[in-house]
Amino acid sequence: MVVLRRDPPPVDLVAAIAELRRQRQAVIIAHYYQEAAIQDIADFVGDSLQMARWAAATAAPVIVVCGVHFMAETAKILAMDRIVVIPDREAGCSLADSAPAEAFRDFVAAHPGHRVVTYVNSSAAVKALSDICCTSSNAVAVVASIPRDQPVIFAPDRYLGDWVARQTGRPLVLWQGSCEVHERFSAEALRGLQRQHPGAITLAHPECPAAVLALADVVGSTRRLLEAVAQGPERATWIVATEPGIVHQMRRVRPQGTFLLAPAEARNDSPQGGCSHCNECPHMKRHTLEKLWRCLRDLAPRIELDPELAARARLPIERMLAIG
Repeated sequence: MVVLRRDPPPVDLVAAIAELRRQRQAVIIAHYYQEAAIQDIADFVGDSLQMARWAAATAAPVIVVCGVHFMAETAKILAMDRIVVIPDREAGCSLADSAPAEAFRDFVAAHPGHRVVTYVNSSAAVKALSDICCTSSNAVAVVASIPRDQPVIFAPDRYLGDWVARQTGRPLVLWQGSCEVHERFSAEALRGLQRQHPGAITLAHPECPAAVLALADVVGSTRRLLEAVAQGPERATWIVATEPGIVHQMRRVRPQGTFLLAPAEARNDSPQGGCSHCNECPHMKRHTLEKLWRCLRDLAPRIELDPELAARARLPIERMLAIG
C-alpha cells in the first residue's frame, strides 16, 4: 500500500513537475478540458481518441493521465505493462457512471443479435461487454462500418447516439445516459446569445441535446471544433457549446478571435436563470498542478485492472483505433 505524504509542495511546481517527469521517464497526457496550467505542462493534449492513440504508442514506463477516470482506465488497458497514474482518483464521469456494468449487461441481453457500440466514456467493465468502442471523433464512422442490416445498440450517451443515428440515417437502440455538463446547455439561452452577436459562429459538441445542435454551425468532437477555429477567420466571434477548457487551445490558434461560452441552465443551487460557469466539468477540474506533482512523486493513485477484464475491454478499443 502506498502511503501518500502530505508535506508542503515546492514553490515552483512547474519546475518540480518537470524534474520528476525526467526522473520517472514519464509522459503526461491531458484532455482539452483540463485547466490551462495542466495543458501547458503536458507532453500531449487532445481528445479521448487522441489520448488513447498516444497511450498505445508511447514506450514511457509511466503514463500520467490528466483526464477523467475512464481515460486513465483506457490508457491502462492499452499499456498493462506500464504504470498508469491519475492525479485525483475521484475525477470520475457522470456519463460513465450512468451505465453500471450489471444493468448494461442486462440491457445487452435484452437485445440479442445486436452489435454493441460503446462510447469510450464508459467503464472498463462496460467496454468489455461491447463489440466496438468509439469516441465523438469517430462515432459516425464506427456505426457506418457496421452492415446496415445489423441492428446496433449505442451506449451510453443518448444525445450523441441520436446525432449519430441522424448522421448515418439508421435506427439505433440507445442507452439513456448523458453528460451532466453538455445536457445542461440551453437552446433558448443560446438563441439569445446568437441574437446579441449576429455573425458569430456557433460550435457544439454532439453530447449536447438536439435542440442545441440544431442551432450550431459546426457539430463535432473537441478536436473537430478546434480544427474549425484553426481553419476559420482570424477575427471571428465564436460561441462555444462544450466544456470551456477547450477555449485555451482555441485562443492559441486564433489569438485575435473572440470566444463566448454558450449559456447553460443553472444548477439547483445557483440563483441565476442560466450561467456560463455551470458548463465546467467538476470532474475534469479536480486535477491541479499540486496533485500532478504529488502523483509523479508518489506514483499514485495508480490504475489497476484485472488482466482478464482488461483483455476483454482491449479488443473493442483496438477496433475503434483501427477505424480512426
